[in-house]
Formats: sequence, C-alpha cells, structure tokens
Amino acid sequence: MNTFSPIDLAEMEGVKLMNRIDTKYVMRLSQLPALLSAVSKDYYAQEIEGQRIARYDTLYYDTADRDMYMRHHDRQLVRQKIRIRQYVDTGVTFLEIKRKNNKGRTKKKRMAVPGFALKNDTLGQTKRETWSVEDYIAAKSNYEWSALSPHLRTLFDRITLVNKAKTERLTIDMHLTWQNTLTGEERSFPELVIVELKRDGLTKNDGRLAIKDVLRDMSIQPFKISKYCIGTALTTPELKQ
Repeated sequence: MNTFSPIDLAEMEGVKLMNRIDTKYVMRLSQLPALLSAVSKDYYAQEIEGQRIARYDTLYYDTADRDMYMRHHDRQLVRQKIRIRQYVDTGVTFLEIKRKNNKGRTKKKRMAVPGFALKNDTLGQTKRETWSVEDYIAAKSNYEWSALSPHLRTLFDRITLVNKAKTERLTIDMHLTWQNTLTGEERSFPELVIVELKRDGLTKNDGRLAIKDVLRDMSIQPFKISKYCIGTALTTPELKQ
C-alpha cells in the first residue's frame, strides 16, 4: 500500500459518486497483492490519520418477511437496502438508503446518526432541514421505519482507491464477517475479497479503465454479489436461497 500516493477525506469529497454504476468482482485474498501492485501508479489510496485500511461496521435493516432480501434474491431490478454504517476509524455513523433502478444505476442517500443514537440530525450542508430517522426513511425509501428491524451485522476491512482523474472509486472489502442479529449465528469468509468499481458511467474512457484490464489479465470477471444477501443466506439457512 505504501506505493500508492495518498488522498485524504477532504479531497475525496468530489468523488462521492452517490449516483453511479457499480461493477463487482470476487477474488481470493492471496490475489490481492498482485492487483494492488498492478494499479499502484494509476490510483490514489484513501488515507485517514495515516491508515489506508479502514474498518466498517454495518447494521442492515429489513422487514419481518425480509422484503429487501427477497426482492434482490428474486432479481427484481428496482430494489433498496437500508443500513446504518459506522466508519469505525473516524467514529462517523450514517443512516444510508441505497436504491437500484431498472437502468442498473445505484443512488445512495444518507444522513448522519451520531453514535447510533438515531436522533434528529442535520442533512448535509446544502440542505438546512432537520430530519428525524422516521421522516427520512418515509421520504427517501419505500418503507416505514416502524416496519423495519435490524437483521444482519456485517464487519469488514476496506481499502478505497481513486483513479488519478478522480472519476471513479475502487473499494476492496476483505476479512468479512456476518452476524445474524436475531439468532446470533455468525459466519466469515477470511479468504474472500469483494472488489467494487464505482463510476458515473459517463466517463469517455469507461471501456478502457486500467482496473478492468488488470482484472481481465488475472482471469477475474464481473460477478454479481451482495454482502447483505450473502450474509443473510449464510446465517439464515431456512430462507429461500
């Protein structure tokens, strides 16, 4: 990781890509050094207080009948995920709503919920409204907060890379562990790495991205995978899967 030039959180503000196209890949942890070595000249590595590997702690919410899981499982193009994600190293926590539309684009909305307290908080600096979690869920999703409960906790380490043009992000998730919050069942895949390319889809060179060439040369092809769905299936075997 030391061969990458660093990029800090302030510089990352312009590469949020809250409206984007995602392409995912799956690889083994043993393959990661080769991937990082191959792209170190083309990407910056996000660095927070000298650290380039960040810890994520995510709590996924769903309805009692697992509507969000089932919509994804049944390959519904239009679907949502609702989660509370804590960026462990910075202590920042967000309520996040991810929407997938029938064009394959992912749109993410989020509001700060400090310390998992789920109290009223300000939505960004460009909007001055104050939202409660209940109001925010009702306004930004297809669900009511009262119908949701936590079902799955996901923990992983993430490396975040940004291309030199600052038009795409590459997240590399590893050391994945899932915990069923209802039963306490836990599963982990220590050798699994999920690589996700996030881009606006409008970049002229999208078809010639350096990372795509590297992954192809490593015989790693795009692979549809959801951390929420995989974790739910692993820890709730009675569900359809």
